[in-house]
Amino acid sequence: MINIRRILLCKPKMCGREMDFIKPALDEDWAVPMGPDVTAFEKELGTVVGADNVVALESGTSAIHLALILCGVLPGDEVMVQSMTFCASTNPIAYLGATPVFVDSEKESWNMDPELLEEAIKDRIVKTGRKPKAIIPVALYGMPYQIERIMEIANRYDIPVIEDAAEGFCSRYNGKVLGTFGRFGILSFNGNKMITTSGGGALICPDKDTAAKAKWYATQAREGYPYYQHEVVGYNYRLSNISACIGRAQLTVLDEHLAHHLHMQELYCELLKDVKGFSMHCNPWPESDSNFWLCTATLDTDLKIKGQEDAYKTIITGAVGGAAGVIHAASSATTDCQPNDNVEALRVYLDKANIEARPLWKPMHRQPVYSTAPAYVNGVSEALFKVGICLPAGPYVTDDDVRYIVDTIKTSIII
Repeated sequence: MINIRRILLCKPKMCGREMDFIKPALDEDWAVPMGPDVTAFEKELGTVVGADNVVALESGTSAIHLALILCGVLPGDEVMVQSMTFCASTNPIAYLGATPVFVDSEKESWNMDPELLEEAIKDRIVKTGRKPKAIIPVALYGMPYQIERIMEIANRYDIPVIEDAAEGFCSRYNGKVLGTFGRFGILSFNGNKMITTSGGGALICPDKDTAAKAKWYATQAREGYPYYQHEVVGYNYRLSNISACIGRAQLTVLDEHLAHHLHMQELYCELLKDVKGFSMHCNPWPESDSNFWLCTATLDTDLKIKGQEDAYKTIITGAVGGAAGVIHAASSATTDCQPNDNVEALRVYLDKANIEARPLWKPMHRQPVYSTAPAYVNGVSEALFKVGICLPAGPYVTDDDVRYIVDTIKTSIII
């Protein structure tokens, strides 16, 4: 039966060719932090995204960190960043002692609102006497941001753009791959992404010299001496050669994975089109071509779900959505900014049916850790957080799984 196994959001799937790449590396003793497969993986990634200078790293978070360093971000500087995102888009700003300035979303793509971005830039210049050091838009769940408009604003103010395409690998805007418009592009190959290296990421750089500097920083910033000389602080951000082997194998099934996620989105849309009060999030413009890393939806506030009266009455003791069980125990079942009761009730209802679902990312400007950071808001991200939910879309999810998920959603609704 379908509901015996647990249906996960985006579980990684090995393609069967991984050992074809790993075994030769092991035979030649290339089980090291760097090696020939890392170089090959970087070149193959470059071919996929249409970029000449790609640096493979141990995570997308480290790629953002290095991009900020290469943009000259220092303590006391400000960086504009999309508020509706995972914390990895924001935390590297704090690593550097800089301040994130949060920009809210526009309704269509759920990503950074370009008009609000320009208002925020103008206001920060007035308030601080300095312009922000960088702008970080995020491809939320794979959905493209209005990158051409964002680039026009950034170029006018001469502010570098760091595209966080961690969730948007091979998503496109006007036919061009995300991550290749700005000064830097960020990719992620974490265990739940479109392809995986088990853990890994990449930094798309503007030129060969910048890529070389990124690799230098990622290798503890060692100077060119026959002994270990360090004149600046570096980082151990290198991708292992074995991880690169996995990535190279995964690239052979990238097109298959991309087609699968698009098919999942289309199937959800077809099966849920007549469910009143339940709306799938789709490409908002002809220019937008999402990879649909996760399939997302919103629930009308008046939609009633079975068990809704018990929502948030129990403190969560385990991780919900990708934390691998590593959490800090909560002191309360609720916070002052959380999804509506019907969203939580649906999550619980699906969970009992062995289906993993989770809320949208909580806006960063509503996270306690960033409560004092400047924020330019229009209410969109908070409104979406209250009504949104993510549904399984990964390569292990089958058509029958989606039908089972949709049937479960339908039975959860109180008519």
